Amino acid sequence: MVRSNDALLSRGHEEEDAPHTLGVALMLSTTAQKALIGWEAHGPRILTATFRTKIRRINMDVIQCYAPTNETDEAGKDDFYDRLLRITQSRPQRNILIVMGDLNAKIGGDNTGFEEIMGQQGLGEMNDNGERFANLCATSSLVIGGSLFQHKRIYKATWVSPDHHTENQLDHVCIKKKFRRSLHRVKRGADVSSDHHLLVARLKLKLKKNYVGEIGNRKRYNLSLLKENTHREEFELTLSNKFQVLQELLEEEYIDHKWHGLREALTSTCQEVLGPKKTDHNEWISAETFRKIEERKKKKNAVNKSRTRTTKQIAQKEYAEANINVKKSFRKDARNFVDMLANEAEEAAHYGNMRQLYSTIKMLSGKVKTCTERPIKDKNGKTIPDVEGQKNRWREHFEELLNRPEPRNPPDIQPAENDLPINCEAPTKEEIRKAINHLRNGKATGPDGIPAEALKADVETSVEMLHPLFIKIWEEDQVPTE
Repeated sequence: MVRSNDALLSRGHEEEDAPHTLGVALMLSTTAQKALIGWEAHGPRILTATFRTKIRRINMDVIQCYAPTNETDEAGKDDFYDRLLRITQSRPQRNILIVMGDLNAKIGGDNTGFEEIMGQQGLGEMNDNGERFANLCATSSLVIGGSLFQHKRIYKATWVSPDHHTENQLDHVCIKKKFRRSLHRVKRGADVSSDHHLLVARLKLKLKKNYVGEIGNRKRYNLSLLKENTHREEFELTLSNKFQVLQELLEEEYIDHKWHGLREALTSTCQEVLGPKKTDHNEWISAETFRKIEERKKKKNAVNKSRTRTTKQIAQKEYAEANINVKKSFRKDARNFVDMLANEAEEAAHYGNMRQLYSTIKMLSGKVKTCTERPIKDKNGKTIPDVEGQKNRWREHFEELLNRPEPRNPPDIQPAENDLPINCEAPTKEEIRKAINHLRNGKATGPDGIPAEALKADVETSVEMLHPLFIKIWEEDQVPTE
């Protein structure tokens, strides 16, 4: 279940009709999305992502894995661990490296020979996958987090067999050895009604927003308030008052001063009257479902705390019933939510609100929000993680694309007999008014951060503010430096 603001980086089989047997994914919060530099899938079992941190010149590389089971043939396991080793070795040495996921590896509590990369808090005995995994960690200087922290057994086991009798520690989180002190805790997390439990790792690390130009600084305002008469009138009055104060500044000689004053008047009015746009989380899960989830959680705790096989079987049966009730409640909420969206789409179509109609249809289609950024690669197919290197690659690409040799047989284009009737006079207020009215709503703002709806809310005031600036630009043949 992905929240509306989360992004999902995922990779499975390339074939559309392939069985749902493999796949890896990373779900990113808003903070993680802003810090994301790039990501890349290496087949259906490995996915890498790079994030910017607040440590100077040090990024964080996350490698999400789904390893073959211990019963897989040797060739399949060799191929996976060879590929994983190449990926870990290709990461910059100064970066924080985290390898995590379902490794299907039992590492055990005996760390003889692996004292540098694991502790003695693992479960069971090391199997073949566990030995392969430990060797990989030793080669790549990775520390296995789940083996370091002392917890009760129920907080170590991450997988439970279908008969509910066998528990193993198959999921792991590893971190590069020199950043070991950043890892504060690794333990089993919440129940998700699966044979695997969530594994939670606590890192003392801060991500930094990956700014690209000034796009990250733009604000989004609650423009829907302009549809209400009270807010629209308040917006017009506030903007008109600011325009009166701005009159003297519009007589300034410098174009930059005029432009800064005009932009500040419009953006500050948006901030004061409309405020920032509130995020819609689409909370479609009912309170009754949340209550049943809490009840299922209590039943799961009873299973984990059972002392005898008889009490565990009874608790497991109660948990299974609670799990069925949760799933039924989820399906009921989903049906109600779809019915509500269908009614909204029907109403939007009836009133001709195409924007609302397409938005609702998109939500009904169930498309998960995915991160649109894709890793940029050099000519050799190698991913470029740093922003400066990515800029240079784009520069190189367009230099090759646009600087083509002249054609051997250029077309013979004759000069026009008559000049086109183009109006070369200074822009009039009527032309500015017409241009403002032709602006489309719902579009992203430019670098100035002024939405089209703000200009159209009070067209006459906007025209009076813009006209002196345009005349100045026309007469002096220069534009603001911004």
